[in-house]
Amino acid sequence: MDIKEKIEEIVKNVKADKNIKANFEQNPVKVVEDILGIDLPDELIEKIIEGVKEKLAGSTEAATGIFGKLAGLFGKKD
Repeated sequence: MDIKEKIEEIVKNVKADKNIKANFEQNPVKVVEDILGIDLPDELIEKIIEGVKEKLAGSTEAATGIFGKLAGLFGKKD
């Protein structure tokens, strides 16, 4: 699973639809799992949500740090 790609996919969906954005603000876990179509472990889903929130806030430096942490979960480094 390419985490960067998944975060970008979620961000794209959230930015494109006001309803998805409102739902993400209320229940981010459900929105992320619905968009990805899979049930993820809590530790991973929380890190993805954090990455999405960072990207939505426009903090690319912070999001890059999140990507590194996520890659470490899968034993990958970019």
